[in-house]
Amino acid sequence: MQEIKQYVGMDVHKEYVYGVIMDKEGSILFERKFNTEPHETDMFMLNVMKDSSIVAIEACSCWQYMYDYLSDAGYKVVLAHPLGVKALKKLRHHTDPDDANLLADLLRTNMLPMSYAAPWDIRVKRQITRHNHALTEIQNEIMNMSHALLLRHGIHNLPYQDAFCKKGIQFLQGLDLPGCDRFELDNFLELIQMFEKKKEDTQEAINKIAEDDPAIRIVMTMPGMGYYNATTFVGEVGDIRRFESGDKLASFAGLVPRVYQSGKTLKLGHITKQGNTSLRHTMVQAANVAVQHDKTLGKIYNRLALKKGHQKAIVAVARRMVTLLYAMLKNNIQYHALQIHKAS
Repeated sequence: MQEIKQYVGMDVHKEYVYGVIMDKEGSILFERKFNTEPHETDMFMLNVMKDSSIVAIEACSCWQYMYDYLSDAGYKVVLAHPLGVKALKKLRHHTDPDDANLLADLLRTNMLPMSYAAPWDIRVKRQITRHNHALTEIQNEIMNMSHALLLRHGIHNLPYQDAFCKKGIQFLQGLDLPGCDRFELDNFLELIQMFEKKKEDTQEAINKIAEDDPAIRIVMTMPGMGYYNATTFVGEVGDIRRFESGDKLASFAGLVPRVYQSGKTLKLGHITKQGNTSLRHTMVQAANVAVQHDKTLGKIYNRLALKKGHQKAIVAVARRMVTLLYAMLKNNIQYHALQIHKAS
């Protein structure tokens, strides 16, 4: 591998980038603000030696375009963890040149807090499952507004448990409401049906991705992990080898308890809820299904639910599932092949 002679820090924004090129001694060789478009990016990169340089970009909301563009052009690019960099920014001035300078300097001194830059196929899985979740969130908001409209007219005891099932919608369409409210509710019902169709289309796309992915097929052998949950798990986790253990993966999902220690006193609190929110929610959702269909996981749940209640028991099952999935993917084996019935 060729020796690194240039360290490039890029503070990336939606419309522009501030770039700093630094040598091994920490001297700034070149710096400039440029627009996030190919020509200006290429003009800045003319100052960078491709084969003996490394570029650092902070994992912000708009990192992907610049990361992919430079990677495709043959540059070595790394992703900086935003929380780690944020803590260091407090010790310095916080301007675009300062932020780019900090990234280059941390890179040069081998102190850059690194973040996982998922390959394109993993990002596709994340994107499609997060899109499905977003559709559900928007649909739920419209449903809540529909219920609020009905409550304005004292309507709350509906004849169907699911107010927006096919028959439920027919019932709501037949309600006698004032003109403006009738118009508003009809719009809400049309949107709910439209979002349901979009969710079905998205689920079909997820199913196609899952059918061709060996890792997803392995995850799907565990109870509770259908097409959507399995694709979410693989998409959010990425390369399983980047985690040293199942416990490390559970920590990444925010499914480990907080630790309070003072002297010889050690107490465990609620789960941290830090880490990957999508993964944590998915695994808790999957655990609620799994305990109804798997004797071993159900046994764990029942034992803990008697002592600590439903929520803590489900979280414990979700954590166990994560550690089992780690073993499955690490060893390329299906759920039934694990010797888990001796545990618990």
